[in-house]
Amino acid sequence: MHPPAPAAPHAVLLLRDIAEADVAALLARFGLELRRVADGAPIPGSYWGEPEAGIIGHVVHARGDTPVHSLLHEACHLVVLPPERRAAVHTDATDSVVEEDAVCVLQVLLGDALPGVGGDRVLADMDAWGYTFRLGSARAYFERDADAAWAWLQARGLVDAGRRLLLPRGEHATAAGRRPAALAEPPRAP
Repeated sequence: MHPPAPAAPHAVLLLRDIAEADVAALLARFGLELRRVADGAPIPGSYWGEPEAGIIGHVVHARGDTPVHSLLHEACHLVVLPPERRAAVHTDATDSVVEEDAVCVLQVLLGDALPGVGGDRVLADMDAWGYTFRLGSARAYFERDADAAWAWLQARGLVDAGRRLLLPRGEHATAAGRRPAALAEPPRAP
């Protein structure tokens, strides 16, 4: 589900196009750090190479020309991992197909939680960049072919039964059906 080659330059939303502070704040909600890499410098932990985002431990590395969908995708790989696995990540987070599928769904939900981005833009950028799905598009996957991914995310407390993102520390984002939905409370500890 990763792209084999980038699309035309700036065909997708880039980190420099949005408020970096919003990205950093969202990632911090999940115990992650956004580390900005200087323009033109190598991106540590980048699986696909520049300008794709990189991950090492709890840090997501990105440059101004890093696609937002890439940054969100790599961050989601860290979000879904328990702390002991997250600490050991360097560049490649998983070889699990179901986890990869869930990350593709979760990156759309995080896009909805970012001002100036939105899930619709993430879906369009996934298609523009070259993600491939059985039904032909990221939107078709997200809306009609991702039941196992949704169940996987729900089992881990990242979405509720209504397919709404559950953000840590009491805030929530909308998601289900690409339309605003009532906000859900996260599961409470017994």
